Amino acid sequence: MFSQTTEYALRAMACLALRPEELVPTPTLAEQTKVPPNYLAKVLQQLSAAKLITGRRGVGGGYKLAKPAADIKLLDVINSVTTVSRIQSCPLGLSSHGSRLCALHKKADEAAAAVIAVYDGVTLHDLLMDSNPNKPLCESKPATMTVSARR
Repeated sequence: MFSQTTEYALRAMACLALRPEELVPTPTLAEQTKVPPNYLAKVLQQLSAAKLITGRRGVGGGYKLAKPAADIKLLDVINSVTTVSRIQSCPLGLSSHGSRLCALHKKADEAAAAVIAVYDGVTLHDLLMDSNPNKPLCESKPATMTVSARR
């Protein structure tokens, strides 16, 4: 459903949420998320531009969340690398459709609305608090896992 870039952004953010107080180096993040390091670097730039993460270069550098996991909706992450939008008019520009969507595009719009609603209603914190013992989208090996609470 989503692009590979979106999947990678979600993986990276989930892993950073597992280690909220640490700067996680790009190579470590790449290993844990199974994302090629060069591709991940580009994704991290987009997440940084969206002010979802902060980073520091050099020895001891890395990335961490810019705000608590409870304040970052999955839709924010998705929108940092792509756009999920509703269909307002015929994507084909058919004048015969006027302002009404055909049955196909109406269903596509309904699906987009549902996707937006779901991802806008889930935070990174929600993912980490899920009762599933598998942590989302990464192999995390920290000794202790801390989760940022809402401020």
